[in-house]
Amino acid sequence: MPTIPNTTAPATGTTGTTGTAVVPKVAKAAGPTLGKDDFLKLLVGQLKNQDPLNPTSDTDFIGQMAQFSQLEQTTNMATANDKLIAEQRGARSVALLGRTVTYPDVSSGVLSTGLVERVEWTAGIPSLTVGGTAGIDPDSVTAVQ
Repeated sequence: MPTIPNTTAPATGTTGTTGTAVVPKVAKAAGPTLGKDDFLKLLVGQLKNQDPLNPTSDTDFIGQMAQFSQLEQTTNMATANDKLIAEQRGARSVALLGRTVTYPDVSSGVLSTGLVERVEWTAGIPSLTVGGTAGIDPDSVTAVQ
């Protein structure tokens, strides 16, 4: 998780008030980007550190909650898309059963042709057995007859 040092910066709200607020400065991590849990931690931190004499307006808070909800829905949609892509890849692989395909041989780089005899899944990723050669990536198929 990236470190989040606090810095003081001018803040303006949608109500037109200007004050000083504690604004978390997020260091860009080389790994994954901030997710919904990180966003929620930032929101809670903002609420804990706000000036009691000049609290966040209801409008600003509702806007931030809407952003959080949108982030969560986007994450859910990305997860659903990943599942759909995996299912489509599996369906395309099964559709190759009994068909003659051309693919590049991994060891020699030469194009090989053969009959798809079997589809196997390892950790949710399909692989083909073509003409007795197992482990052919369905995405490497260049032609189907």
